[in-house]
Amino acid sequence: MKTKIAIVNSSSFGNIFPEHIERLEALGEVKRFTLPKDLGGKELADSLRGYAVIIASVTAWYNEEFFEHKDKTLLIARHGIGYNNIDIAAATKKGTLVTKVSGLIEREAVAENAIALLMSVMRKVREASWKVKEGKWAERAKFVGSEIKGKTAGVIGFGNIGSRVGEILQHGFNAHVIVYDPGISAEQIRARGATPVSLEELLSTADIISLNACITPDNYHLLSVKEFSLLKKSVFIVNTARGELMDEAALKSALDNKTVAGIGLDVLEGEPITEEHPLLAYENVVITPHTSAYTYECLYGMGDKVVTDVERVFAGKTPEDVINPEVLSPI
Repeated sequence: MKTKIAIVNSSSFGNIFPEHIERLEALGEVKRFTLPKDLGGKELADSLRGYAVIIASVTAWYNEEFFEHKDKTLLIARHGIGYNNIDIAAATKKGTLVTKVSGLIEREAVAENAIALLMSVMRKVREASWKVKEGKWAERAKFVGSEIKGKTAGVIGFGNIGSRVGEILQHGFNAHVIVYDPGISAEQIRARGATPVSLEELLSTADIISLNACITPDNYHLLSVKEFSLLKKSVFIVNTARGELMDEAALKSALDNKTVAGIGLDVLEGEPITEEHPLLAYENVVITPHTSAYTYECLYGMGDKVVTDVERVFAGKTPEDVINPEVLSPI
């Protein structure tokens, strides 16, 4: 009997590079699932019953209740670098190996998109383009933007992606880069050409802020009412990390009082959103549908990593980027 492999809620895996599906089909029976984004627990376990391998997206929720009801699962391979929708302790207790894509694979694509979003809001690219399409070229004086050169750019989260954003801002635009990341030593930050600061100092001095932190229980709504109150007037923000890092009600207030001059978002809490989302009413808010990793190069690398994880597990070998290595000995 063939091992069953589930691809859950991924709109990109195997669609652009069908060879990734072909490699999986050489290992077992492959089926795609499109499930409600908030599905978890017993209902999710019942939907995936019989599937020993799961290729997981940012949704659904592989929580403790899911693992309590799920039958044997060898591997959950995250098609991405974040895994906050997987209860790692529960997976470990169940004997399920969890892997993720290396941050280096997504590094360039996500960092470049952060800069693209930043440039879009700072130079009002989208709004200016709309006017041209409306035949209103003469209104171009409305779209005076701001330069990055000479600005203080604050990077929150200075890992693989955040450090690349910092490099581009510093070496590509001559910005002064300051960093808040309690998980990285001040010496390491300085070695990368940036200045370590506290969160409060970053918020109160930065002209530009890039959010690049992983979401954890400790930094949920890292930017909320208090933090937005510390911001310099007319700051620009970009978030390509996780929507849960920001309290959207507090962000909306900061947009209303013009503390935030513009923001580019590739992620939102509770995504996907509908066309009725309140942030879409702001001309100085640019939102893309979580597509920072959507380059041909990055998606190929992500897909290849996931398939290789499955191949290695089936061959009795250890995959790379294992989140819970304590499971390895039983496998």
